[in-house]
Order: sequence, then C-alpha cells, then structure tokens
Amino acid sequence: MHIQETLETVPAVVVYLLVGGVIGLESLGIPLPGEIVLVSATLLAASQDHINPYILGTCAVAGAIIGDSIGYMIGRKGGKPLLEWLGRKFPKHFGPHHIATAERSFQKWGMWAVFFGRFVALLRIFAGPLAGVLKMPYWKFLIANVLGGIVWAGGTVALIYTVGKVAEEWIGKFSWVGLVLAVVIGVGSFVVMRIKAKKAQKQAEGQLAVQPETVAVND
Repeated sequence: MHIQETLETVPAVVVYLLVGGVIGLESLGIPLPGEIVLVSATLLAASQDHINPYILGTCAVAGAIIGDSIGYMIGRKGGKPLLEWLGRKFPKHFGPHHIATAERSFQKWGMWAVFFGRFVALLRIFAGPLAGVLKMPYWKFLIANVLGGIVWAGGTVALIYTVGKVAEEWIGKFSWVGLVLAVVIGVGSFVVMRIKAKKAQKQAEGQLAVQPETVAVND
C-alpha cells in the first residue's frame, strides 16, 4: 500500500498529525482519503511499536470532531452559495445529485445523518457543511458529531489494529502464508462491512428519491 509505505518513513508525531489533519480536512468538506490514511496508519501501528494506537485513535477522533465542527460553522455562514461553489470546485463530490441525496438524508434522519454519515464516504465530507447550511441546532449536531467521531475513528483503529496484531502473531506460527491469510481475512471483513454500508445507503437513497428535496431542520 503506497500510503503505508510513505507513513513508514516519517516519525510517529508526524503520523499522528498527518492522520488528524487529513481526517479533519475531509470532515471539513475537502475530498481527501481520510479513511485510507487512518487504516494505513493503524496497520503501521500494529507492526511497529513506535506508533501508539491510543494516541493515533485520539488524534483521529479529534480531527474528525474538530473538522466537522469547523465545516458546520463555515456552512452556517456560507449557506447555499457555499454548496454551489463547492459544486464548481469539486463536481465529482459536490454535484447537484450528491447535494440532493445528502439533503434527503438529512430530511429523513436529522442528527442521525451526521452520526451515520461518518461511515459513508459521501456524507462524511458533507455532514458538517450541510448541517450548517440547513441550520441544524448546534447542540444536536455536536452530540452526533462527537459520538460519530468516536465510534468511527476509534472503532476503525481498534478493529484494524487487532487484525494487524493477530496477523503478526501468525507470522511465527504459520509463516508468510498465515500472514497473507490473516491480512486477506481482515481486509475482506472490512470490505464486506463497507459494501453493506453502501448498499444500505443506496437503499435509503432509493426510498427517499420519491420524496421532495426541500429540507427543513426543526429546532
């Protein structure tokens, strides 16, 4: 994995800051591979003792929460023109279809869209700014933001780190064949979870497609 190879060449503190920064910028609304960076750094922590998984997880959670909060403030001040500007700047991520889908999700689920949006790439970059644009009460946003950041970032680090450690133990017992099988099983499990999440999101989009696209977030 190219990102993981790059992370191996930098000091631990830089890895922590990089993970927190990339996740923070993604949560703020900038399309970046936050999840890939987090998974790569966690695999590195499992194989090299100088990367502390607890510090890594804390930085990831902090980046997610802070980035989303900044995105919320920007969205609240920028309003609809901000989404239009993002659509011109990042058409593959903020096109009219993407915005309409995200708005329908917020209309249906409210603050839960912020929480579960952590696990869906599209909503992960939309949640903060869109919640601000739609004037979601900040206390609702903050609760969902904090819980979502902890569960997503902390859960990802815990899962991937555990899989990495198990794979490491298998090296001595079952040679490189065991390592390959462990990695395949771990990555396969992660991919299956992602596919299920995407299928659930598509089903939700299909159900919401017949609903009006106007949004009203209750105080």
